[in-house]
Parts: sequence; C-alpha cells; structure tokens
Amino acid sequence: MKKQGILNRELSAVFATLGHGDTVVIADCGLPIPTTVKCVDLSYTIGEPNFQSIFNSVKEDMVFEKVTLANEIKDNNPQLERYIEKEIGKVEVAYLSHQKFKEDISKAKVVIRTGEATPYANVILQSGVIF
Repeated sequence: MKKQGILNRELSAVFATLGHGDTVVIADCGLPIPTTVKCVDLSYTIGEPNFQSIFNSVKEDMVFEKVTLANEIKDNNPQLERYIEKEIGKVEVAYLSHQKFKEDISKAKVVIRTGEATPYANVILQSGVIF
C-alpha cells in the first residue's frame, strides 16, 4: 500500500506518466469536460471536496512550472486567485479567456473534478521537471 501522497489509484497512475509540459486540470463541479479527456471525478456533494484541498494534495505530488487561470477569476473569485498565487510562489501564472481555457483543457492528461461551487475555480497545471 502507498504510504503517502495521493492515494487515488487513477490519479497516481496518471501522475506517474507525466512528462515535462504535460497538463493536469483541477476543475470545479460545473466545468464542461470533453469526453476525450480522462476525468477523475472526486466530487461527492456540492462543495466537497473543495478546490483548495485537492490543489494542496496535487501540489505535494506534482512539480509544475506554470499555472493557467481564466481571466474571469480576477473579478469573480479574487480570493481564490490570491490563494493560488500565494501557494505557487514563483511559478509562472498565465491568464486566458474562460472560453479559451475550456478549449485548452482538451489537451490535458487528466481533469480532476472537485465539488467546488465557486466561480472560475479551475486551474491548468503544466508539469515541470525535478532537476
């Protein structure tokens, strides 16, 4: 049995295959997910699990060099934007329109669906390297 980190077997398997530049999406419960992208749905009720708990777990298991957010988060969920910026430190942050964001998730290796129910609580994490 795995001793630490993400225990979900589907996520652990995906994370083990990530290479430099691959992307992982953490999504709120309302984000449309293309049927062509693997979705690991962790939601079990409105608000649970929340975005922050999943983001924190992924952050501990994955090296990322860039995060992408929807422009709309600035006006509609600034507290979550500040939280993400605080948690990622010096990692690059990019912004896209929400429409372009939804198009870009089609390139992700996996979308992790949370129960989060606040506006624009979505992030694209671009995998980095450990060296």
